[in-house]
Amino acid sequence: MFNDAAGFKRIFLKVGYTDLRKGIPGLTAMIRESFGCDHYEKNVLFLFCGRRTDRIKGLIFEGDGFCLVYKRLSTDSRFQWPRSEDELKEITPQQFKWLMEGLSIAPKKKITELTAPPRYLL
Repeated sequence: MFNDAAGFKRIFLKVGYTDLRKGIPGLTAMIRESFGCDHYEKNVLFLFCGRRTDRIKGLIFEGDGFCLVYKRLSTDSRFQWPRSEDELKEITPQQFKWLMEGLSIAPKKKITELTAPPRYLL
C-alpha cells in the first residue's frame, strides 16, 4: 500500500530533519504554521524523515480523520532523503516510487533532447 502513490491526490515531502517523536498534532501544526498548507485536504500525503534515514512518517487526512503511517526499513537500507533546505516540496508519484525504492528523487543527469542530428549521423 505505502510503496506506490495510488490514491494520493498530491504528495509533499518535508525536506531536512523532522523530530519523529511528534504525533498528529505536532505534524499538523508544522504543516499549517511553517508552510501555510491546508492539512485538511483529503488524500494528500505529507512525508517526514528524522536524522536516521531508515524510517519515515506519513500523514494523510482521509475526510473523517488523520492516518499516521510509520515505515521503518529493515537491515542496512536507507531512504535517500533530501537535506538541503527546510522546506515543503511537492513530489510526483514517480519520485515517490523512487524514494520508496531507495533512490534519489532528483535524477543525477537529465537526458537532453536533440535539436539537430549529431554530426556523425549526417
